[in-house]
Amino acid sequence: MTEQMLKEAFYWFHQNPELSYEEYKTTAKIRELLEKEGIEILPCKLETGLAAVIRGKRQGPVQALRCDIDALPIREESGLPYSSLCPGKMHACGHDFHITAGIGTALILQEKREALKGSVRILFQPGEESSLGALKMLETDVMEGVERIWGIHADPTNPVHTIGIREGYVAAAVDRFVVTIQGVGCHGAHPDDGTDPIPAAAAMVQAFQTIVSRNVNAFHPSLLSVTRIQAGNTWNVIPETAWLEGTVRTMEREDRHLYEKRLREIAEQTARAYGAAADVEWIPGPPAVYNDGGMAELGKRKALEQGFLVAEEERSLGGDDFSFYTERIPGCYIKIGTGKGQLIHQPGFRADPDALLPAAQYLAGLLLEP
Repeated sequence: MTEQMLKEAFYWFHQNPELSYEEYKTTAKIRELLEKEGIEILPCKLETGLAAVIRGKRQGPVQALRCDIDALPIREESGLPYSSLCPGKMHACGHDFHITAGIGTALILQEKREALKGSVRILFQPGEESSLGALKMLETDVMEGVERIWGIHADPTNPVHTIGIREGYVAAAVDRFVVTIQGVGCHGAHPDDGTDPIPAAAAMVQAFQTIVSRNVNAFHPSLLSVTRIQAGNTWNVIPETAWLEGTVRTMEREDRHLYEKRLREIAEQTARAYGAAADVEWIPGPPAVYNDGGMAELGKRKALEQGFLVAEEERSLGGDDFSFYTERIPGCYIKIGTGKGQLIHQPGFRADPDALLPAAQYLAGLLLEP
């Protein structure tokens, strides 16, 4: 596949975004492009997404490369000539870039099978934006025997030909909470006849921030954001129930447990102080992403050998379900510069297609050196 063919595939994926677990056309297109070049597709009991394998001619380890494939429910405003053809859907996180770079990597490795030690499985994973797509992939046997895994992400904070990489934690654990505050509804003119859950909810929003400022080590990155408050449905009635919803982001395992414990305590005791009751639902998501030290060093060395600039990968309190893989085996999550511009999850996000072939060549180089 030539550079132009790679770009044309990228344009197609960008124009045809599909949301998590709806990636039917995307999966079919990936299969079509790979099979056309003789790439073996592994049996995989998934409705969307697939895994390909390149088997080397020499003895060596089994490695994997994760490329996520889903888009976001965002209306595109990039102005690109190949903008999304699906209203309200957009590849605003660069997964179209990940798909295409993964295909390019597969083709390069296929051409260099004589030099490849072991085998490489390329996972075109659905549902990353759901935070649980990796678990769907792990429910199959495509990871059986894999000894280490690489992950990539488009990086609009760095120019093309830049690789961002570091050892240690690079993305946060992602947890969600929902607090239901139960009071007693009454007429808005007679609050003394009921128990108003709204003041309790407002107090909780403020009190939750003391976990960040007073309970967590100041040198440990973390945050708590209340992102939804809901109560009542008219102007002259005090409601009986209020809801808070939000997210907690942590890097350290002990902080994750601390947040859950303190949030429950604060919610329940604050509600009690206002004469109400609180029920807390804690919904755990992916753990923090941790880059293996040896893999990170290899990633830096190969980048420099290929003439890339190497930047210290920014630590982010965003999350990625790539961490479900790295809980089981060593892994490394690398940022690939795609040109400076609007950040991911924004309607004007762009990934420069000129970064595709260099990215594929870089990833193939990593995988050729076990």
